[in-house]
Order: sequence, then structure tokens, then C-alpha cells
Amino acid sequence: MKNTLRAECARLNIPLTEAQLAQFEAFGNALLEKNKVMNLTAITDPEAVAKLHFADCLTLLNAADLREKSVIDVGCGAGFPGVPLKLGEPSIRLTLLDSLQKRVNWLRQTLTDLGVEADCIAARAEEFGAREQFDIAVSRAVARLNVLCELCLPFVRVGGYFLAMKGSAAGEELTEAKRAVSLLGGRVEFCRDYEIDGAPRTVIGIRKEKPTPSQYPRRFAKIKQQPL
Repeated sequence: MKNTLRAECARLNIPLTEAQLAQFEAFGNALLEKNKVMNLTAITDPEAVAKLHFADCLTLLNAADLREKSVIDVGCGAGFPGVPLKLGEPSIRLTLLDSLQKRVNWLRQTLTDLGVEADCIAARAEEFGAREQFDIAVSRAVARLNVLCELCLPFVRVGGYFLAMKGSAAGEELTEAKRAVSLLGGRVEFCRDYEIDGAPRTVIGIRKEKPTPSQYPRRFAKIKQQPL
């Protein structure tokens, strides 16, 4: 796992120290061990974890300057992309948000064991009240972009960014989400394409230009039923 991540980070021009690589390996081992009794990831090969989870998430460090920023990972699941970002850039002030309490409990204990500081919160994104309190919101593999924008942009302060990690359907989702981005106070500023293990990936950077109207986010049933 460590050697694979070292090679991937060299390819992506993301510097990591040996101490950071050791932390990634420890987190990866904890993930795979817990995955035997809790559904955290479908990826169970250590080299694949290094590429498809760790290296993939670290590409956000090339997309935006996250140093000293307050970052919320919305729908973090087993901690992606938030935990790799914190391990790769320790100055980040990280909040991990997920609706499943047992995942959040595992993340809190695991990060404490690793000596990594993060706020681990079990709540639904549309019900968590930290409105416009973060410099950056990030999300990976949670929902279509138009739905994600309604869940994530309300957390971002004006002048901050929502960074959405997407796969091969990024262009289609971006077209679909244009109205949502505008209604919620955002503007698409960049799309950064890259590859992980031969598969196309895109980081979509949405800048928050004005406050999100107070009626958003709606209840999740409404968001799913009538996406913006």
C-alpha cells in the first residue's frame, strides 16, 4: 500500500513524507480490518486502496489551495475524500459529515488512535445547521451534481468553493446542474480532468459568489423528487 501510494503521488506531483505515508498505511489497514465486520468499502486490495481511494482523493490538493482552510466533507462514508486530504495537508481544519452514526463512531476512534484531529459528525447534510461556515466543501461519489450542490453549497461561505469529484459522467452532470449552481449562489470556475488507474476523473470547482437563498436546502425527499 505504501509503495503504491508513493509511486502514485510521484506521478501526480503530490509530495508526501515517509511519516505521512506511514499514516496512510495505518489508516488503510484500519479500514480493511474494520471492513471485515462493517461495510465501509468494496475495494479490499491494499494496492487498489492506495490508488482508487488515497491517490484519487489527494488530487484535490492539485485542484485548489486547501492550506489552513476549514473543509467539510459531505457524505464522507469511510472518510473519503476528507481523511486523505487531512493526512496530505495537516493544516486543514476538517469536519467529516455522514448520516450513519456507526461509521462516524469508527472514524472518530480511528482518527483519535492515529493522532489526527477532525470533527466527526453524524447528521444528514440538509439538517446540519453550519450554514456558510466553511471555506471549502468537498464530496465524492454521493449523488448527482445538481443534488450535491443543494446539499453542499449552503455550507460554503461567500468566496469559498465546493469541489465535487466526478467520474466519466462529469460533463453530463455539469450541464444538468447549471440551474442549481446559479440558484444556490455558485459559479462553475474550473473542471480539472485526470486519470486514476486508467479511468477518467474530473474535479469540478464551484465558487460561491453570493449567499444561498434561505429556502435551500430543502428536505431530502423533496430534493430527490424535484432536483433543481
